[in-house]
Amino acid sequence: MAGEAKPISPLKNLLAGGFGGMCLVFVGHPLDTVKVRLQTQPPSLPGQPPMYSGTFDCFRKTLVREGITGLYRGMAAPIIGVTPMFAVCFFGFGLGKKLQQKCPEDVLSYPQIFAAGMLSGVFTTGIMTPGERIKCLLQIQASSGETKYHGALDCAKKLYQESGIRGIYKGTVLTLMRDVPASGMYFMTYEWLKNILTPEGKSVSELSVPRILVAGGIAGIFNWAVAIPPDVLKSRFQTAPPGKYPNGFRDVLRELIQNEGVTSLYKGFNAVMIRAFPANAACFLGFEVAMKFLNWATPSL
Repeated sequence: MAGEAKPISPLKNLLAGGFGGMCLVFVGHPLDTVKVRLQTQPPSLPGQPPMYSGTFDCFRKTLVREGITGLYRGMAAPIIGVTPMFAVCFFGFGLGKKLQQKCPEDVLSYPQIFAAGMLSGVFTTGIMTPGERIKCLLQIQASSGETKYHGALDCAKKLYQESGIRGIYKGTVLTLMRDVPASGMYFMTYEWLKNILTPEGKSVSELSVPRILVAGGIAGIFNWAVAIPPDVLKSRFQTAPPGKYPNGFRDVLRELIQNEGVTSLYKGFNAVMIRAFPANAACFLGFEVAMKFLNWATPSL
């Protein structure tokens, strides 16, 4: 069973969640760029090698051709989106827990925590989808050799001019398919590991920094183990030319399976898993540290 949750302060969750999200983006974005480029690279022609042979090859080529800034391509969109997204994420998780409690003292089971986490995935999709759409387009344009967008705001403006709000929110269903179950796994694993790693007789709130890092990092790995297949479909769909997939994710899935096999649904697996531990460890550590600071500095907030 999971430990009892403290009352939620929306403003503290906004600030702490935003700080944790910025920590995640800064640590994890280089390998996120590698992941997207691996997921969206075109199939190689017969007798020719693929554009990238794997995670480390993509990382090396990006670094050599574009420098360190190439690995941080498209970071503005997720940075701008992380503060409200993580605020909504943690608020949604707290609301999901509260809705399942008959009284504040109720201790939730892990399936109930999973359900609360899934609700947070629904809440964040409205913010996540446009950010992911812009990020993916900016990440792949450098490797394609074509410069259509000059930054996140220019990309958003051109998408709106071309296709309206639907163009910006292309991939919403696939983002839901990715984030709803993955968020459930994310929060359930983190709460479970925090309880396991808390020494007997101690409170979860007293967990040491290394143990928070371990719990957050492993939660990130479990999150992405669930999220990778729909994330591959989402990356393909969001970066495809208009009209290429008239039936949505079903067309993307059919094309991937026919042309590249089932293993194509796990493209970028190594990059995701290498990124997942440090990025999510940084996220939860940032959140916990910021929350402790806010509880100390503004206990009545």
